Amino acid sequence: MVITNLDNQYKNFKKIAKSYLNSEQWSIVEKAYNFANNAHGNQTRLTGDKFITHPLETATYLAELHLDYNTLAAGLLHDVIEDCDVTLPDLIHLFGEEISSLVQGVTKLTEVENVSEIRWEENVQTHSILEAQTLRKMLMTVAEDIRVVLIKLSDRLHNMETIDPLPQDRKIKLSKETMEIYAPLAHRLGMWDFKWRLEDLAFRNLDPTMYKRVAMLVNSKRTNRDEYILKAINLLKDKLEKVDIVAEVKGRSKHLFSIYRKILLYEKENKTIDEIYDLFAIRVIVQNVKDCYISLGEIHNIWPPLTGEFDDYIARPKDNMYRSIHTSVRGDNNYPIEIQIRTTEMDEYAEHGVAAHWKYKEGSVDDDTFDKKMIWLRQLLDWQREVPGDQEFIDSFKTDIFNDQVYVFTPKGEVKELPIGSTPLDFAYRIHTDIGHSCIGAKVNEKLVTLNKQLNNGDIVDIVTSPSEKGPNLDWLNSDLKYVITSSAKEKIRLWFRKSKKVENIKRGKSLVNKNISKLGLDISLESLVENTKYASGDDLLNDIGNGSITITDLVKNISLKDTKTEQITQNEFVDNITDSINVLGVGDLLTRLAKCCTPIKGTEIIGYITRNRGVTVHDKKCTNILSEKEIDRFISVSWGLNETLYSVRIYVEAIDRVGLLKDITSLLSDERINISGSMTENIDENSYITLNIYVKSMSQLNSVFTKIENIKSVLNVKRLN
Repeated sequence: MVITNLDNQYKNFKKIAKSYLNSEQWSIVEKAYNFANNAHGNQTRLTGDKFITHPLETATYLAELHLDYNTLAAGLLHDVIEDCDVTLPDLIHLFGEEISSLVQGVTKLTEVENVSEIRWEENVQTHSILEAQTLRKMLMTVAEDIRVVLIKLSDRLHNMETIDPLPQDRKIKLSKETMEIYAPLAHRLGMWDFKWRLEDLAFRNLDPTMYKRVAMLVNSKRTNRDEYILKAINLLKDKLEKVDIVAEVKGRSKHLFSIYRKILLYEKENKTIDEIYDLFAIRVIVQNVKDCYISLGEIHNIWPPLTGEFDDYIARPKDNMYRSIHTSVRGDNNYPIEIQIRTTEMDEYAEHGVAAHWKYKEGSVDDDTFDKKMIWLRQLLDWQREVPGDQEFIDSFKTDIFNDQVYVFTPKGEVKELPIGSTPLDFAYRIHTDIGHSCIGAKVNEKLVTLNKQLNNGDIVDIVTSPSEKGPNLDWLNSDLKYVITSSAKEKIRLWFRKSKKVENIKRGKSLVNKNISKLGLDISLESLVENTKYASGDDLLNDIGNGSITITDLVKNISLKDTKTEQITQNEFVDNITDSINVLGVGDLLTRLAKCCTPIKGTEIIGYITRNRGVTVHDKKCTNILSEKEIDRFISVSWGLNETLYSVRIYVEAIDRVGLLKDITSLLSDERINISGSMTENIDENSYITLNIYVKSMSQLNSVFTKIENIKSVLNVKRLN
């Protein structure tokens, strides 16, 4: 264990801070350091370092972002109220209201976190609620004074960098929290540098085996890729110099977690890591906006652009202040290259996001511009009033704010921002609750579409409403149908049903339960259903189903197919198509098949072979075909996963007969990775009656399949046959 050299650490911090603070400002920061150092005294961390090294490193990260002297001082003092014999009045007396307010803000967040820690092992549900309260408080703090959250992010970054001495369960908890909350928050604040560092640190603890494997894969390909990118950089530099563009052209390495996600995506497309050539991108940094567009033209003169791979975030910046031009081109040997073009100031914002506001505050960026660009923060205060529960608020924030966004337009040209995957119905509720409730249809780019169509960047959305419509449809909350994906829209729909009369809700809930229990072929009473839930009575359960608080999908999660008359098998009894009993690079949902030439049995050593159009074929390592194979680049590491029990179920589909009906049904089942062991079709008059034998994992999966089949064109009814 390496002990931090405190003197060198302080000298580094002082050098960075004094590079942009005046002498009066630095004297206040220095005073804060001396006070914190004396207050923490001989306190030590589990790493063996003096405790002061933690707030000092936290403040160093803030200084690297060129934050104001008040923030640096608060970063140095952020633990003194909690860990030392120091009170808030003490700080106010010595450092004034602003610095003390920042310290108090961080202390309040830490206090709620600590309560959550105490209750962690006592009650997982209680912990979840407390954690939701912690994040809700933090997000409200973002809207009030973002500097408190910048201190908290810096605090978390250093804690993650020094996490190794902690017990394994604490490391896992902190890493999950970092991956799910802190890294996405840094991303939403435009702090790219913090985001990738936090993600990689969390990834290393959550999946150390995969982390090492990705690192080894990247390093093994680094030399060839570096040579390729260097050649492209030199060619581009020469071209820009000839047209008198002063530019810094450099390669940009993608971090390991990003590469890991890229590998998963490529595996689904049956590609290997050899085909991933955008692990390194090229960044072009120029002096002004005009040079950005001239550089873009020169780049496209050298290499042809790839269709659909262009985004102009200078003309239309992201709401977290990100501005840049993105283009992907086809370089030498037909390999794609990702290129970003931006000015120096844009680059600073791209790396440090909202934190860069302080660096340029004296220059071209004024507070009005900053406030406009950060308008999404003010939405938090609106949602604070709209969403009643802490967990509902967190769910809303994770889906509606943390997710990547698409930008769509109203017919009048007004831009609306929504999470990727949003639908016209999400759009309607984003405009106004009443528009959502009365929505009966939608046009996207002047064409009628279904209400669950996924929206894309640049779409023009026109909502069709009806003055006679009484309210939303309960099916809109069915997660399998994907009518709405934003938590804010879901909450507005639930609220409408909650306001309905309880008698009507119970009646509606009873109808839904009877219909779906019959459809799923279950012989189960309402009392038995209640026993599997948190509800005290049948009426309470039916009321919540009727008002949308829970769905049939939620209800059947607790019902097991093993309790019904169902044939059971395990996944590896399938020879031609297994998907969940083989792991490829840690992924269980990649299409895999057992090779018929050697038919490996669980327990034997296996290896994967990437085919051209059938995913990964799994062979015994001693298979003669493998031993004689010359294209060794197609081999991939695989391992046996856990067997999963499947249940044989007969389903009956009634539909109006049409060309392609059976194909649509079987294609849907294939997309859901469900095996079909037999089928029979009977046509009577204009109707078609189809019986299918399928294998499913759970009642939830069966219910989901039924919902999706019912939405196939011309299908009238689907049910299970006992």
